[in-house]
Amino acid sequence: METLITLAAGALLIALGMLLIHRLNAQHDARIAVYRFSDPFPAISRPPGHSHGHHSSTGQASNCRLTGIRP
Repeated sequence: METLITLAAGALLIALGMLLIHRLNAQHDARIAVYRFSDPFPAISRPPGHSHGHHSSTGQASNCRLTGIRP
C-alpha cells in the first residue's frame, strides 16, 4: 500500500512539474511574440546610398580570404 501511495505521489509531482514548465514556456512565447527584435529586412528599409561602412580594397581582399567568396 505504501508503494502505491509513493508511486501516485511521484506521478502527481511529475504531472505538476510538466504543467508548470508548459505554462512557463507559454508565458515566455507570449513575451517573445510581443517584443520586436529587428526589422525583417533591414537592408530594404535603409535609404539608398547609406551603407553600414565603406570597405577598403584591403578589407575586401581579407574578407574574401576569410570567407572564400568574392564580394
